Amino acid sequence: MVRQPQHFPLWRDANRLLLAIEQAMRDFPRYHKYTLGTDLRRQAMAICQLVRRAAPRGDDQVARVTQLVEAVDDLKLQIQLGKELQAFQSFKHFQAISELVVAVGKQSGGWRTLVPGLACPV
Repeated sequence: MVRQPQHFPLWRDANRLLLAIEQAMRDFPRYHKYTLGTDLRRQAMAICQLVRRAAPRGDDQVARVTQLVEAVDDLKLQIQLGKELQAFQSFKHFQAISELVVAVGKQSGGWRTLVPGLACPV
């Protein structure tokens, strides 16, 4: 029996990340809220969707886990840009989101090493 994604720590942390980004976006300056903030929100939602899609084992699990790892890396870049643009109201918001995205990145990277059929880890 395949476990539902809600039981994975990766799923839990990805949802916490999405929630933290939504809450931090409320305090973004108007310009960044509708540009960078929208991109952050979409990328975090995409990560949650990729976790759900990659959970069942199947022929395309390798591709989906790889997409997940790449999506997390892209989100890290966007979060760093937000810090450099001073879009976050406080360093505390940035720190909380950064810690969550690092946790999601570690878990998805570890998952990638466990998936059979993935020849060379990046």
